[in-house]
Amino acid sequence: MSVPVASVEPTTVRPPVSEGLGEGVSESAGEALRPHAEHAFAAELAALAAQDDRPRPVRWRLSPWAVATYLLGGTLPDGTVITPKYVGPRRIVEVAVTTLATDRALLLLGVPGTAKTWVSEHLAAAVSGDSTLLVQGTAGTPEEAIRYGWNYAQLLAHGPSRDALVPSPVMRAMAEGMTARVEELTRIPADVQDTLITILSEKVLPIPELGQEVQAVRGFNLIATANDRDRGVNELSSALRRRFNTVVLPLPESAEAEVDIVSRRVDQIGRSLDLPAVPEGIDEIRRVVTVFRELRDGVTVDGRTKLKSPSGTLSTAEAISVVTGGLALAAHFGDGVLRASDVAAGILGAVVRDPAADRVIWQEYLEAVVRERDGWKDFYRACREVSA
Repeated sequence: MSVPVASVEPTTVRPPVSEGLGEGVSESAGEALRPHAEHAFAAELAALAAQDDRPRPVRWRLSPWAVATYLLGGTLPDGTVITPKYVGPRRIVEVAVTTLATDRALLLLGVPGTAKTWVSEHLAAAVSGDSTLLVQGTAGTPEEAIRYGWNYAQLLAHGPSRDALVPSPVMRAMAEGMTARVEELTRIPADVQDTLITILSEKVLPIPELGQEVQAVRGFNLIATANDRDRGVNELSSALRRRFNTVVLPLPESAEAEVDIVSRRVDQIGRSLDLPAVPEGIDEIRRVVTVFRELRDGVTVDGRTKLKSPSGTLSTAEAISVVTGGLALAAHFGDGVLRASDVAAGILGAVVRDPAADRVIWQEYLEAVVRERDGWKDFYRACREVSA
């Protein structure tokens, strides 16, 4: 039988982060190494909500316009500056936001490192105020992670009951009218993926053990992310793919856009780790981005030299990791200024994934391109030293 959503007994009011964590755990979200988006950017979300006079879909914290502004950045009428969370075509963000305002689920598709997870988290934070209703897709993700599980002590003691049922993040989002997230959807086994079909098409989750079902309330939607470049990918069935509106997130169009993205993210990460300010190392960031883009595209910036591309993706996310590692080296074992010697080892690790083929490609790039480039002598020496 169909039951009212209220009988699902969802946790509609969540306790503060500090409750139930035990002694020794900080009560401040600011102490978290990587705060959730709704905590890290709480002031911006509050400012947007206070000045947002546009229509909001049911149970949305912000209007679609405000959600797009939160992601893309801007200045509010009172002078509050909203920092960009995503640097890319505005229309992509607008399509993603309006998809969530309909009954269609959203699939963010792109090669690794195109900020799919980052965009997914910030969309959920802006729309629902909670980005934690998350299913992490892996080859071992069970059906229970998407539907529901059981408290086996309760199940053995009293049999199937509401008290014994453990709702999944998706089930909670349906009951509370919130946004659920499924990361790396194509890594989940195909038969588990297909448990989403009924949820997305009928907006209902059957509980046959109890002869009941959970009906999604208004405000519910789902964001999934996927890429088809990694190994272990399970293609989506045509039935499931039809339930999504697919938005492809591209790689940054220009080197300057990618430098801007890397600089912003490294600055955010660096502040949480007490690392040196990014402006001190902007030249090295530009070098890292240039190397990654040239090897990724298979041609130098000036278009004169064709290059072989290594097996790795050399994504923007990997560039962020290389620069962050370099800043840590500069802070703890240098003078605090990011230099070529600080990023060389990280670049080598990102480029040379296949010890045989990729090493040859890297050596050829060093000798044919880096060695001959004006102003790159220190970079060439540093890379040669770690490549020896």
